[in-house]
Amino acid sequence: LVLSLAWLGPTLGGEEEDGEVMVKEEEEEENEVLSDELEEEDGVLVLHEHNFARALSEYHLLLVEFYAPWCGHCQRLAPAFAQAATMLRNESSLAWLAKVDATAQTALASEFGITSYPTLKLFRDGNRTHPLAYTGRMDAEGIVRWMQRRAGPSATLLQDTDTAAAFVSAQDLVVVGFFKDLGGEAAQRFYEVAREVVDLPFGVAEAAELFKVYGLSVDTICLFKKFDEGRTDFPVDPARGLDVAELTQLLKVHSLKLVMEFTNETSNQIFSAKIPHHMILFLNKSSSAQLELQDGFRAAAGTFRGEVLFVVVDVTGYGADVLPFFGMTPADAPTLRLVKMENNRKYQMDQDSFSDTAIRTFIQDVLDGKVKPHLMSAEPPEDWDKRPVKVLVGKTFEQVAFDETKNVFVKFYAPWCSHCQAMAAAWEELGERYKDHENIVIAELDSTANELESVTINGFPTLHYFPAGPGRKMVEYKSTRDVETFSKFLENGGTLPEEPPSVPGAPENSTGREEPSPLGTDESRDEL
Repeated sequence: LVLSLAWLGPTLGGEEEDGEVMVKEEEEEENEVLSDELEEEDGVLVLHEHNFARALSEYHLLLVEFYAPWCGHCQRLAPAFAQAATMLRNESSLAWLAKVDATAQTALASEFGITSYPTLKLFRDGNRTHPLAYTGRMDAEGIVRWMQRRAGPSATLLQDTDTAAAFVSAQDLVVVGFFKDLGGEAAQRFYEVAREVVDLPFGVAEAAELFKVYGLSVDTICLFKKFDEGRTDFPVDPARGLDVAELTQLLKVHSLKLVMEFTNETSNQIFSAKIPHHMILFLNKSSSAQLELQDGFRAAAGTFRGEVLFVVVDVTGYGADVLPFFGMTPADAPTLRLVKMENNRKYQMDQDSFSDTAIRTFIQDVLDGKVKPHLMSAEPPEDWDKRPVKVLVGKTFEQVAFDETKNVFVKFYAPWCSHCQAMAAAWEELGERYKDHENIVIAELDSTANELESVTINGFPTLHYFPAGPGRKMVEYKSTRDVETFSKFLENGGTLPEEPPSVPGAPENSTGREEPSPLGTDESRDEL
């Protein structure tokens, strides 16, 4: 939860002939690049600096992906992006998709401030100076919905009781904005929300009879749902007006069930709602006795809506994959955990109690700072301090890292992290280089199995240097991950001369990191 991978085959026989062929091909490529013709690849327009302006002039609504060929996230997005292009084409939409290789088209990358891959920007009506950043999901359906909301009306006009009733009953979740003046500022801000929250259908109503039928007297946004309380109203404050960010968050929170079951279908909802705490009931759904524990859990949920999201995890189903994140096995069910999402801190009762009163009390104590986090720690290997790279765990970290006689360089990693795997050999070599040094220690800690109160890890790998001496100082290493640069850093007492800026379009670099994720997902973009 925080709970939440061309070569040219010579066919001619002499160097001179090969050279002549190469020159001709290069000339042909250059002539091709200079053309402003618009070509497609899998239904996606292929753009460069010579046809970009033409594309903007010919397509009213153009979503452009700036990518790098080496970027793993871009490679994973490519099939979905092509599928979205086909879907939009099939419905004769005004919206089109395009892509730019930002590593080859550096002028375009610079013009539009591209600093990570993939970056998606929407160009409307040929406006080149103010593109809109893409804010939707990185899948075909999400891209299509996001574009549809910008190609046509973001909300359906409901003119009478019959159309309103049909609209409200058509889906499990529906948002309707009731405004006495659809041209007013509040209504316009409602349309802004509708353009962004693409997973919900939006309607608008102005007719007096609809205000009466739905029991309203002032401008109000109503969320209709076929679960829980059935309807939630958000009246517009006449003095403050309608706040786009506030309404967006309210809709995200209240469109979730009071108690969510963690499944493949709900995981995106659970995490995108950005509710600061998750209260989790781990149970075995094959046990009727454990299923009954949901009653008390549900009874406690309403008190903390918007502050704490209540989630049920089946330890024998989809939720089994997240158990290692909590240091648990299916045999530990039933049990409760509360997670503070900003830092992944986990809290547990001294002894599990599943009554609504006990659950409310426990949560309130955590929110009030009366409960200390539960920190996982693996057992240290017998030879943990005999290896060139010392293997730290939660219970040995403090005594090693903050030893005032040693300078300790620690790699915080995750076993599944590709960036960590890529630098593993360099870290081992570094350990060998300093294994006999009198005051430099090279160490590592598996952050998926060990948690620390004094250090918060937000990405993998994270490298921290703990200098000798008092004060429990800590310096984060953010430079290139190779043995020579590491050594320079250590020999200079934990500092490096300022590095030159990286070159745009360079291959996926050795300073990349992956976010911690028990769900096996990773960051959706690569930094330059």
